[in-house]
Amino acid sequence: MILRPFLYDETACASYLFGCLSHSKLAVVDPHEALVGRYVEAAEQVGAPIVAVFETHVQADHVSGLPALVEATGATAYLPSGAGVAFPREQLQDGAAVELGNTVVRALAVPGHAPAHHAYVVADRKRGTDEPWLVFTGDSLLVGDVGRPDLHANGDAVGMAHSLHASLRRLLELPDFVSVYPSHYAGSVCGRKLSGNPISTIGFERRHNAMLLYDDPETFASALLAGVPPAPERQAAIVAANRRG
Repeated sequence: MILRPFLYDETACASYLFGCLSHSKLAVVDPHEALVGRYVEAAEQVGAPIVAVFETHVQADHVSGLPALVEATGATAYLPSGAGVAFPREQLQDGAAVELGNTVVRALAVPGHAPAHHAYVVADRKRGTDEPWLVFTGDSLLVGDVGRPDLHANGDAVGMAHSLHASLRRLLELPDFVSVYPSHYAGSVCGRKLSGNPISTIGFERRHNAMLLYDDPETFASALLAGVPPAPERQAAIVAANRRG
């Protein structure tokens, strides 16, 4: 399996090209519209096509590159069931698996930042096991923080925070050695205390991420909603564009 991160510093967004070279099947997670050409170029350099594009959720801080990437490559778009978008896609239920040759992607429902939000747990069968290797966490678990619950809350940010608390417990069921690849890092408005290091592990976050230490959902919600940064500029227009595709 290969993995190539793409960092877009203007909005502190992270996206990823990954997949199986043995079977020539690559995918991109949470593509940014400004980087579509770079994903295609990177895939051409390793000699394998992009056949799948995954969104963890409908983005609120930047326009998604999914439509342009699907148009350029003919890839299948995958989104969480219930994402509420108006373009052709495969709707993934919790636990659904997508096989990219030896690379297996399993959807893990982790609502809270958005009502329909998936993490994608990835295994590489070339390692001789279906044991997870890494997880793309989107805006749920971040490095040093967790995603804000208010952007898609429709007036119920506390309820969304409670959902996120339960979702983080699901992520913490993964083994400590699983690598964490979120969709934002320091500088993003989607968190408050994000690390400048965009990559971590479940074990490191379990030990050092202060937002994971709250056992009580109410206390967690109060801490999470204290000092929330301003919403992204043009949030409504960005969300509308991403729903239209």
